[in-house]
Amino acid sequence: MDSTQIFSRSIAGAPVAADDETLLARVATGDRDALGLLYAEFQRPIFRYLFQLTSDAGLAEEILQDTFVAVWRSAGTFQSRSMLRTWLFGIARRQAHNVMRRPGVKLQDVDDASEVADPGPEPEDRVLAQADVAMVRLGIARLSVAHREVLALKFVSGLGYQEMALITGVPEGTVKSRLNAARRALRQILSEDGPG
Repeated sequence: MDSTQIFSRSIAGAPVAADDETLLARVATGDRDALGLLYAEFQRPIFRYLFQLTSDAGLAEEILQDTFVAVWRSAGTFQSRSMLRTWLFGIARRQAHNVMRRPGVKLQDVDDASEVADPGPEPEDRVLAQADVAMVRLGIARLSVAHREVLALKFVSGLGYQEMALITGVPEGTVKSRLNAARRALRQILSEDGPG
């Protein structure tokens, strides 16, 4: 079964499960509607995380689809030792690293300021804010994958240190160190590129 078959089904009228783990249990039995509900709930935060890692919306979408195909195939292996969200982000992370290791996959710089949300009513303020956000995005794109990853997990996905440690497979102290190093590196990049 391919991902288009899994996600093309309508979930309208499907009963809402009591909780995410119940949904995942339904997915493990082959319930496509349950997978659709999980996808609807988690696709945005996972996509934002993947976009921060790759700086490429198309590649992030491809990895997102791969993630939910992997969820479909491995739903029965989930053990409630961690939160479902943590498990899903871990799968997304593994899928992203697998794709980024492929020959020919090049991580792109983020230089499209048109995707920046409208920050205010004044045109001058809007232009300045877009330039600032674009500069931060470009700075983030210059960071190592490990640094982009912890920034995305913390600030885009809003995860705590313990969840980040479970997802990345490193101790909580290492997550904190990477996050601090990422902040310092980004600050350095922005000070070099900023108005002089």
